Amino acid sequence: MDKHQETAEPDLKRIEEIVSRYRDQKWPLISLLQEVQEELGYIPPEAIRPIARGTGLFPAQVQGVISFYEQFHTTPRGKNIVKVCRGTACHVRGGRTILKIVKQNLGVEEGGTTPDMNFTLETVPCLGTCFLAPSMMVNKDYFGKLAPPKLKSILQQYGSPGE
Repeated sequence: MDKHQETAEPDLKRIEEIVSRYRDQKWPLISLLQEVQEELGYIPPEAIRPIARGTGLFPAQVQGVISFYEQFHTTPRGKNIVKVCRGTACHVRGGRTILKIVKQNLGVEEGGTTPDMNFTLETVPCLGTCFLAPSMMVNKDYFGKLAPPKLKSILQQYGSPGE
């Protein structure tokens, strides 16, 4: 199963298999959540009870950890995560325009995912690449010194929305 495809029902059997590998570990929750998310592309709400049971925690404790860390997501996300920097250097050098054009190209707002599940658009306070401002990331790839004409070709490297 493609971990980035939205499914009607999460594979609870697969979640139980992952949970079983962490049963006798002292502090497995973060690693377990990371593995579930890596496998499914997100942590479905239906996974919280089996994870809580397997770790000896209350469901509210598991949900608390999921909601505390920004790295965890409870809704399906796109195959490609586009992060546009909102830091000061990027802002001063045209970051708002970059974000506007990326939104137009993808047809989604911040936090949105394209209907084909290919892209999710996020903004971040800083990518730590001020010398490349304005900048963005797609998955683990950085792109800097961005100008509007570059954006479409960058996004096309990852497949256009609708593909």
